[in-house]
Amino acid sequence: MTHRVSAGLIALAALALTAADAQAFDESRCPEWYGQWTRPRGLGNQWDPTRPGGRAQQAPLTPEYQAIYEANLVDQSEGGQGTDPLYRCVPPGMPRQMTVVFPMEIIIMPGTTYIAFEQGNVLRRIYTDGRDWPQNREPSFAGYSIGHWIDEDGDGRYDALEVETRGLKGPRAYEPSGIPLHRDNQTVIKERFYSDKSDKDVLFDEITTIDNALTRPWAVLKRSIRVHSPIWYENNCPEGNNHLVIGKENYVLSADGRLMPTRKNQAPPDLSYFNRAQK
Repeated sequence: MTHRVSAGLIALAALALTAADAQAFDESRCPEWYGQWTRPRGLGNQWDPTRPGGRAQQAPLTPEYQAIYEANLVDQSEGGQGTDPLYRCVPPGMPRQMTVVFPMEIIIMPGTTYIAFEQGNVLRRIYTDGRDWPQNREPSFAGYSIGHWIDEDGDGRYDALEVETRGLKGPRAYEPSGIPLHRDNQTVIKERFYSDKSDKDVLFDEITTIDNALTRPWAVLKRSIRVHSPIWYENNCPEGNNHLVIGKENYVLSADGRLMPTRKNQAPPDLSYFNRAQK
């Protein structure tokens, strides 16, 4: 008889068994953040959920990066993608992925808390085992996150998870309007996760972004809602993505498979490697 076991369950079991502090891990001290979390219904993709997207965000950009953002808006108005890189199917990266455009799942394990995102099947790791920052680390869109649990009222249960994230790479933007982060990728992100005291189905994430494209740290408060009896979907950006980057230009494939411009008067790509005399 063949027994089928979920690959996810096998992976989680292996993590639990290989963690050095598995026996010391007291799950009862951790908050109940299981299940599916999603952004509130009716909320858009803007970075600061209390303001509309675009210029209304009033992002505290330096003059240099405000000019980059304005040029991006002009490009978008003409059919381009501007500084928003997601049309290329790169991950949203931090901090943008915490907008939770598609649902996420939080898995609390000994020494590490995992956040699994439906968008692109991205897995974020937050290390809570007391480690220090590694000397050499490969930059990534999600970055390297170190966190620690807080028992604020001394009742023996954790109330909050404080996290710092470094080691990021780009390109990244805060939202679809293209608000940019600095190209040096020296971003530092500080977060504080905690439940609503009156409703355990509401999770808050206080996010402060420290970035050289900003005149000051930019703090926003994100709210996620727990979905009971959730349905999960596979969301892979490359599947059905009709954008095609050639050189530094973005084109799009039409329904009949032909290359189309995205902007008025856009030049065609270089066809030097093709024999244009052939038909």
